[in-house]
Amino acid sequence: MTSTPAGIPALAAACCLLPLATGAHAQPAQPDYPTKSILFMVPQAAGGSTDTLARLIGQRLGDALGVTITVENRPGANGIIGTEAALKAAPNGGTLVVSGTGIMAINPSLYPKLSYDPVRNFAPVANFGYSTSVLVAHPSLPVKTIAEVIALAKKKPGAIKFASAGVGSTPHLSAALFQHMSGVDILHVPYKGSTPGVSATLTGETEIMFTGVASALSFIKAGRLRAISINGPRRSPALPTVPTAGESGLPGFEADFWIGLFAPAGVPRPLITRLNAEVNRILTAEGMRERLGELGVDAVPGTPEQFGELLVRDIDRWAKAVRAAGLKGE
Repeated sequence: MTSTPAGIPALAAACCLLPLATGAHAQPAQPDYPTKSILFMVPQAAGGSTDTLARLIGQRLGDALGVTITVENRPGANGIIGTEAALKAAPNGGTLVVSGTGIMAINPSLYPKLSYDPVRNFAPVANFGYSTSVLVAHPSLPVKTIAEVIALAKKKPGAIKFASAGVGSTPHLSAALFQHMSGVDILHVPYKGSTPGVSATLTGETEIMFTGVASALSFIKAGRLRAISINGPRRSPALPTVPTAGESGLPGFEADFWIGLFAPAGVPRPLITRLNAEVNRILTAEGMRERLGELGVDAVPGTPEQFGELLVRDIDRWAKAVRAAGLKGE
């Protein structure tokens, strides 16, 4: 079980390995699903966008399949530790991976000797949706718009510290893209996951962070973090009064990322098909799109093939971004 940094509720720590309540009323196990339980491996810390979606969808998927789903958070090394662990599982549908753009599409460009190949070692199951990114700041930083962040950063080069979930993580690349487009110099402080990065911004150890709306929403509403901009093409239903980056001073800046479900390669195709169908049914159920919207997630039902095409396309797209930024995994 991973420890939880100061500033994050104790509940997050208890959730690092917590069976979801699929309950006594779950439907009997279907004969075509070979296990009575499924492990959702989340290679990131509890409390972040990926973890939140894993628990929200996992509970409903467990009910639909008539099995118990357990979420295990195993962060570290930019998601590599948890992803490696999933590769050791038997390809029988008993272990699945909930992961996102950073771990599956960006890591291959950052680490020339990466221990896993997202295309060869994993089978795309279902895309949960796109997670809207928000730029947050510690309330002590005298900025309210992205234009003001840029102005302050230019006045004090290298003085503003930004947190990330690790070198090459999506928060890191979002900030790298921000620096490239705005021409500012801000200081990178990497952490082992989004949750400790958010915690550092909460305490003032760092001043700003690009993170998923779900990771920061409760702290924004409590006034412990200031939402500066939504970094997507449109405002988030979860934070409707927060302007986009384009509206608040940096036109064309967008940094939103997908989160989805993967199976180790070799899992039988009928299981992939069934899991995909159940996830799509969950995503389109009454009220779910609104619930996801509150978390800053746009649901994207589709086929495993469509998700696989997206993965391959994004590996190529982010490879170009990584080369342009001169990044290298540590």
